[in-house]
Amino acid sequence: VETQPVRKGAIRDVGVFTGSLTPKSQFVVAPKVTGWLKELLVDIGDNVERNQIVAVLDDEQFTRQVEQAAAELQVAKANVESSTSDLDLAQREYERVTALREKQIASAAELDTASAAYSAAQTQLKVAQALVEQKEAALKVAELQLSYTKVRAFWEGGDPNRVVGERFVDEGALVSVNQQIVSILENNPLIAVVFVIERDYPKMTIGQEAAVATDAYPGKVFTGAIRRIAPLLKESSRQARVEVEIPNDGHRLKPGM
Repeated sequence: VETQPVRKGAIRDVGVFTGSLTPKSQFVVAPKVTGWLKELLVDIGDNVERNQIVAVLDDEQFTRQVEQAAAELQVAKANVESSTSDLDLAQREYERVTALREKQIASAAELDTASAAYSAAQTQLKVAQALVEQKEAALKVAELQLSYTKVRAFWEGGDPNRVVGERFVDEGALVSVNQQIVSILENNPLIAVVFVIERDYPKMTIGQEAAVATDAYPGKVFTGAIRRIAPLLKESSRQARVEVEIPNDGHRLKPGM
């Protein structure tokens, strides 16, 4: 029989759970216009920066639309110049007839005719100016559509450098609006998702430290902390979702582990 002196110490209540690693955030990149996929500039595992162009669609059709809209705008501006000139002539004629009418040289009918012509010229100029605004808006829309042929990976906040997780299409494919091209993952940090039963649920607290192990690295322990705890247990399983955030600076851990 071996005896030991009485001593005080902490008793740990360790819970062991099985779960999966998921990216902190994940989204798919999709085009806003339909077109042939001319170039796919990234592939699985490639690093991606914020607002980086990841794919290029054939832009011939959209380029022609921009050229047409620009030409129509030039015509509209020429109409404004012509209408401005007509208005100047109508104004001078109206002023001339008005002066003659005051001298009782021109008739009232001539004055009415000059006044109507002047008013019509003013209206025509306003219509021409409104048409210019319309064509300017149409040109901006065409230029915007053209810019959509360069498909970008855009996000706000989080890690500015991310990675391509999956590729869904190949070059030469006809892609439609909102069709998935690639998925973008934020792998630092990662989220370990586990489900706890009713008995263990009260023991979970936000900020509580957790040790994470994976078969990929036997004997290696990664530390993290609980960041989110579901406020309910699903009736079908009587389990609640718990998310543990794990720093992954070296990107050794991968989603799905």
